[in-house]
Amino acid sequence: MDTKTTEGVKVTVTTNYLPDYSSPVQQHYVFAYKISIENNSEFTVKLLRRHWYIHDATGVVREVEGEGVVGQQPVLEPGESHEYVSGCNLKTSLGKMRGTYLMERMVDGKQFDVTIPEFTLIVPYKLN
Repeated sequence: MDTKTTEGVKVTVTTNYLPDYSSPVQQHYVFAYKISIENNSEFTVKLLRRHWYIHDATGVVREVEGEGVVGQQPVLEPGESHEYVSGCNLKTSLGKMRGTYLMERMVDGKQFDVTIPEFTLIVPYKLN
């Protein structure tokens, strides 16, 4: 589990390798990641956009940017959290992801970036 807090917004990530959707022979590895976003600030915030950097073991970096997360732009009151699950495919059995969420404070419209902690995507048998 990887965690990072920015301006009172805490992001926690856990990952899983999905062998049933992967095909190592074809260099296709699929991972799921679960993200929890906790608003520990004193302000109501809205998640506007996401921006990801996806690295594989060969040095290839993909950049993904877009509105919200899994089709939603959650609004979090102080003390509230939002969880979602998404996925990523790699051509290698090892990689990593990092990124940011663009958030907006609802009280005054101030926008700020929340850091998503860098996390590793690794096939479990690589750990032995």
